[in-house]
Amino acid sequence: MANDTVEKPTKAEEGVWTTSSDGELVPDYDATFPTINEGEVVHGTVVRVDKDEVLVDIGYKSEGVIPTSELSIRRSVNPADEVAVGEEIDALVLTKEDAEGRLILSKKRARFELAWKAIEGAAESGEPVNGRVIEVVKGGLILDLGVRGFLPASLVDIRRVQDLDDFLGKELRCKVIELNRSRNNVVLSRRAVLEDERKEMRQAILDRLNPGDVVDGQISNIVDFGAFVDLDGMDGLIHISELSWSHVNHPSEVLEIGQDVKVKVLDIDRERQRISLGLKQTQTDPWQQVLDNYGEGDVVEGRVTKVVTFGAFVEILPGVEGLVHISELAQHHVENPREVVSQGDPVNVLILEVDGERRRLSLSLKRVEEGMQPLPRADGAESVHLTPNLRLSEEAFPSGSALLTEDAEAVEAADGGEVTDDAEIVEADLVEIEDSAVAEPEIEAAETAEAEAEVEAEAVEPLGAADPLEVAELLDVAAPVDVADPVEVAADDDTEQ
Repeated sequence: MANDTVEKPTKAEEGVWTTSSDGELVPDYDATFPTINEGEVVHGTVVRVDKDEVLVDIGYKSEGVIPTSELSIRRSVNPADEVAVGEEIDALVLTKEDAEGRLILSKKRARFELAWKAIEGAAESGEPVNGRVIEVVKGGLILDLGVRGFLPASLVDIRRVQDLDDFLGKELRCKVIELNRSRNNVVLSRRAVLEDERKEMRQAILDRLNPGDVVDGQISNIVDFGAFVDLDGMDGLIHISELSWSHVNHPSEVLEIGQDVKVKVLDIDRERQRISLGLKQTQTDPWQQVLDNYGEGDVVEGRVTKVVTFGAFVEILPGVEGLVHISELAQHHVENPREVVSQGDPVNVLILEVDGERRRLSLSLKRVEEGMQPLPRADGAESVHLTPNLRLSEEAFPSGSALLTEDAEAVEAADGGEVTDDAEIVEADLVEIEDSAVAEPEIEAAETAEAEAEVEAEAVEPLGAADPLEVAELLDVAAPVDVADPVEVAADDDTEQ
């Protein structure tokens, strides 16, 4: 047996023997290796992990090399975090043999090809896909699906998410809503998945609710025209007009996102799956307090909220305002309501008329007699007369009449025989105050002429003899007329004498 020899075959056997260039039969080693082509996805086992590359045994004549840049779609990855020795992976053949004779592979491109087929199938069928959030970018999130998928911030949840960083590293289930292979563009929506999950829940909510029900909810979003309330699976809208019994300029004045509220169901559109809600209906109607506690002829307290040309509005309870017509402001004739009241003034008013159906109050200020005490507030709140109201200090910012009185008193202390330089300055100040204190743009010609004559007479007399109160009354009546310079008038009088 030891002397037996192996005889060479006389002809080449395909896949075992091959003919060399010399015509001799030699073993066909290449036939024992798998046939691979560039762009093909192959399967192998990781045999080595370095800091800049990974070696993979795919059963070829040499081990494949995966550069770090071809491991993952994420940037700046650590190879040890992506693969481990002994792990079986798929890789795409980039180059069968580079300049150094190495087989170059790509793990991320193999995942891309496999993932893209799965994504295309999911987009056609409407099935959701799973991906891990790997980046937070401006406007949304980037998910690793084998390809980079973009999830817009508005589609992350049912309601707007304030902090996207909370989703970093989390596995999300999304639907593919846009796909473009040429641009490698994948747009996702997690909101679509959540809405599908809530469809049955929404229908159950619609079947359960009826107009008039009072339910608990949470403010999910605030917009200019109202606020959306999450009713534990479905959003309802509170229109801005249904937020409060008083006027609201913007919903953010009374609500904030995340606030728990109790609301009343006003209407349900079951076909369009929309719910209209009211917040003020769960609160005490201040008008009902007026009807229950006040009547015509009662004196109540309030605060001036607005002054207009035809009168002033006074709030007697939060959300309840009445009108004091200009004719009811004072016993005397009033040309401008601002002569009598200002915004923010606490006042006592008499109720002339209560119109509950139209929710209107007619009030009077002039009919409140001295000594009449207002009724206690129906809402039990503190009196407006005790509530501080910020005003400019008269000591720090004296009014025009105060300046006038002080200047006139200074003139009285001066010599009365001649018009001194100081007196000239005071008289000039009086004219300037007169010009700036005009209350109405037009005055009768007769009153104008009379005012001019009185001013000239006061200018001729020594200022030391002038009564400051008379001068102040004159300025209140005088129109914007051209007043003669008191010094010139005095000079002309000396000339005539």
